[in-house]
Amino acid sequence: MIEFIAQNMAPIMFFSLIVFLLIGYPVAFSLAANGLLFFFIGVELAPFSNGTINLSWPLLYALPERFWGTLANETLLAIPFFTFMGIVLERSGMAEDLLDTIGQLFGPIRGGLAYAVILVGALLAATTGVVAASVIAMGLISLPIMLRYGYDRRLASGVIAASGTLAQIIPPSLVLIVLADQLGRSVGDMYKGALIPGLVLTGLYMAYVLTMSIIRPKSMPALPPEARTLGSGVTSLLVALASAAVVAYAAHVYLSPTHGANADILGATVGVIVIYIVAVLDKNMKINMMSRLAQQVIIVLIPPLALIFLVLGTIFLGIATPTEGGAMGAVGALIMAAAKGRLSMDVVRQALTSTTRLSAFVMFILIGARVFSLTFYGVNGHLWVEHLLVSLPGGEVGFLIAVNVLVFFLAFFLDFFELAFIIVPLLAPAADKLGIDLIWFGVLLGINMQTSFMHPPFGFALFYLRSVAARVPYLDKITGQKIAPVSTGQIYWGAVPFVCIQIVMVGLTISFPQMVMHYKGPTVNPADIKIELPPLGGSNQPGLPGLGLPPLGAPPTDGGKAPATPAQPPANELTQPPKFN
Repeated sequence: MIEFIAQNMAPIMFFSLIVFLLIGYPVAFSLAANGLLFFFIGVELAPFSNGTINLSWPLLYALPERFWGTLANETLLAIPFFTFMGIVLERSGMAEDLLDTIGQLFGPIRGGLAYAVILVGALLAATTGVVAASVIAMGLISLPIMLRYGYDRRLASGVIAASGTLAQIIPPSLVLIVLADQLGRSVGDMYKGALIPGLVLTGLYMAYVLTMSIIRPKSMPALPPEARTLGSGVTSLLVALASAAVVAYAAHVYLSPTHGANADILGATVGVIVIYIVAVLDKNMKINMMSRLAQQVIIVLIPPLALIFLVLGTIFLGIATPTEGGAMGAVGALIMAAAKGRLSMDVVRQALTSTTRLSAFVMFILIGARVFSLTFYGVNGHLWVEHLLVSLPGGEVGFLIAVNVLVFFLAFFLDFFELAFIIVPLLAPAADKLGIDLIWFGVLLGINMQTSFMHPPFGFALFYLRSVAARVPYLDKITGQKIAPVSTGQIYWGAVPFVCIQIVMVGLTISFPQMVMHYKGPTVNPADIKIELPPLGGSNQPGLPGLGLPPLGAPPTDGGKAPATPAQPPANELTQPPKFN
């Protein structure tokens, strides 16, 4: 019996950790306690394991160095920067401005408020990267408006919860930083790989809303005319955008001779700045050259888009690392909040408190994971997991399907941080051995882990929405009508179609890996590479060096005389450096 336990220590240790987590112990302490407990057991059972257990007491001296390696990881510095940026932006009221403006822009069409929520969710994901802030803000602002104008409760709840979870896959996502760190890959490459799948997932959400607006038009009516406070003016907006494009092209042509490849980015920047200044002046000086709708859309949308470019653009262009991009984003968020007059010491204090709490949470989990992995690798757990996964039928595709099914069901009970720190380090070696690109693998897991926020009954996004949705009937302040509450069942059922869409997105990413693999740049075919050497010396054959000799068949240039023998230094002359001829 002792021999059986010793030789199967790895699976026993892994399932014991799952039991600890299901009981409800904190993740960091479960990892550390499990690792230390099985370390002591493993040292005692090592003589009975036939070489399976490679643990000894001196191995504990490696723990301080492993802890220091975690604390000195500069990549993880991006987490507090992006968290601070997101919380400051959420406190600055950016979500309210975006929802009001985009809701007015799409209000005249059926399902316009749902489209606005999805687009704002994508914009908040690209600026804040925090699911809780996005879901709570949109639940407080959009849900009462959607219920006021007759939206189906399931659809409204599902759209808000799903749009908030886009912060998990659209850069600068915190989970992508953790996945890149655990997989040993660049955060910038992970961001590049996740960008297109994130946008495609946003498009799938909008396609679902479009389909439902056709099948069930009464479930998402258009805003009535009296609710469109900004009026019409889409034509004015299109003219303003066309004018900005003309200015950008003119700037591009002017800057091309001096700035080369950077002229397109600089030209677009000039066009955006010009149209923003014109809109601000038009509104403040009451020139009324633009419609109110065009003014509001330009003034509200350009600052967050500029912040997105400041963060992601500099990372993708190679100007800044993700950590540096996060620092610039934090400063940009402070500037935006100050420009709106909403920056105060209380806002900064709240942001710092939340950032410190989340950073400490991540660091404790990482330290616990270091203790667990020391013991798990000592009992050859990585080899057990690798053999278990590599031997799955179906090769690479079978491995990806099995892993995604496993992560999908574990996401019912574990959140994305727990999955990233516990499961991903076990899966990565097997994926690498099968030749799977780890950026592609990480993006797949990121899309799958996104469902952990949407799974009934433990999805955090559903809890966030439940905390702000009405539980009892209330009187609407605008219409005076009595609005029925949103039940927990309606929130859960509303999330189900979007979980199915996320599963479809996982399948699309497996089927079309180029959505992610574009991060490598264009593929180079070695057969198309040609190396041509110019003729050198006197060679009459192109591409061959002449080595200083006359062409073949040509008479010698010195009249046929033998080359003179250079004078040799005396044999005992040691004061001069040697000369080689």
